[in-house]
Amino acid sequence: DQPSRAPLARVGPFHLISADTVEMIGTVDSNTPAEFARLLAAHPGIRRLVMVECPGSVDEDANHRLARAVRRAGIATHVPAGGSIRSGAVELWLAGTQRTAAADAEFGVHSWRDEDGREARDFAANDPVHAEYLGFYREMGLNADVAARFYALTNSVGFDDVRYLSAQDMARMGLISAAG
Repeated sequence: DQPSRAPLARVGPFHLISADTVEMIGTVDSNTPAEFARLLAAHPGIRRLVMVECPGSVDEDANHRLARAVRRAGIATHVPAGGSIRSGAVELWLAGTQRTAAADAEFGVHSWRDEDGREARDFAANDPVHAEYLGFYREMGLNADVAARFYALTNSVGFDDVRYLSAQDMARMGLISAAG
């Protein structure tokens, strides 16, 4: 995948296509939060993150740091026509102060897996690890009910599988500001 137009700047998976819009194509890794910080420092007018093709993250802590930075900066997130975000990229999309998507945008979700190979279903319902995720979703602006429903949905699918959701599915869950 390529950015929609020649970028004014490129740092990691981020392509600055206008003074206020960045397109993201790629995976979040341990370098991505610092790359985003550099881009934002050089271009403080960024207000929109368009997530074109984002398969997820290889570093969950970095993904959550990046999501918090997006949220703090007041940036909106969008998945364009034909766009696909999966796994940790969906959590990053949730960071948007306004979350939008084209009608044909694709969202792929599944359970998390820790460094020991354990998934959400391997922990008791009252284990503090679940509260960490729910707390993160609350930080991203989800109310407690929506956070709990979304967390349960993602964890209903094993880490090695993916459940694909449409923009309409995300809207029905209360996760999207506008679809279409």
